Amino acid sequence: MTRPDPRKTAALSAALSGAVDLGALKARADAARTAAAAPATAAAPTPDNGSAPWIVDVTEASFQAVVEQSLQVPVVVLLGASYSPESQQLAASLTRYAQASGGAWILARVDLETAPRIGQAFGVQSVPTTVAVAAGQPIDAFAGPIADAELSQWIARLLDALRDRLPGIRAGEARAGGPVEPEEIPEDPRIVAAEEAFERGDYVAAQGFYSEILASEPANELAKEGLAQAKFAERAESVDPAVIAKADGAPEDIDAQLAAADAQVAGQLVEEAFKRLVDTVRRVYGDDRDRVRQHLVGLFELFPADDPRVAAARRNLASALY
Repeated sequence: MTRPDPRKTAALSAALSGAVDLGALKARADAARTAAAAPATAAAPTPDNGSAPWIVDVTEASFQAVVEQSLQVPVVVLLGASYSPESQQLAASLTRYAQASGGAWILARVDLETAPRIGQAFGVQSVPTTVAVAAGQPIDAFAGPIADAELSQWIARLLDALRDRLPGIRAGEARAGGPVEPEEIPEDPRIVAAEEAFERGDYVAAQGFYSEILASEPANELAKEGLAQAKFAERAESVDPAVIAKADGAPEDIDAQLAAADAQVAGQLVEEAFKRLVDTVRRVYGDDRDRVRQHLVGLFELFPADDPRVAAARRNLASALY
């Protein structure tokens, strides 16, 4: 189970601007906001058999028409692939919620195997990725599948934020009999136990809880993130900040470089830490290089995948390795 982490909200507006005519959309936005008409399915996309008309399968040719509907209601774009079980799982959940929405929002399902340029426009790095579009602009996103209750709450927050701006939301909710109440998210007692251990500084116990979860649920992203944080916290707790100066004076000392990078991350000198380890990768070979690489990748896991510092360091690491 994963949660839509606000740190991981994708900054996609610039990428999307190359795929749709945002200038034309903005020119019509004021007029659209005053119209209380219900959302209409675009001519190009077609609803899935048996689905409501506000559930559409999108192609590269029909994408523009679907995005234009975001002047009336939010368009939730599911970027998935037929080969991905996680994509099918998320598609089923989104479809069920969309069917019950009365058209308060539109679900646009994209198969990136047949429409790869849409994925490129959004800068998709993994499937499934879900993006909310309003008034022609991406406003929120999350990667991967999430639990149904969390998905329900994400949709509810989206509609709450846009209800006074997009006229079609209230019309859709009226057809559905009113706003749909978000589902309650039950707390996972295993995650609670791990978080409590972390908060009291028992990082070893926290690692044990998270590892136990991952043994039965290898795809549990929350546990993966928690385990990475607990491992780092244990290391950082014993790191002497003076090791940075030591590492600067002994570039061949691998242990010092790893410890110095930890100290820099703990001190919010993230880019400096990444650069230190990338530079070390360039200088060493064999097992030492792999050891430094693995340590750096472990530090990446402490941050959102779309953090620009991580993205830049990944590119630099690839250059250093190849």
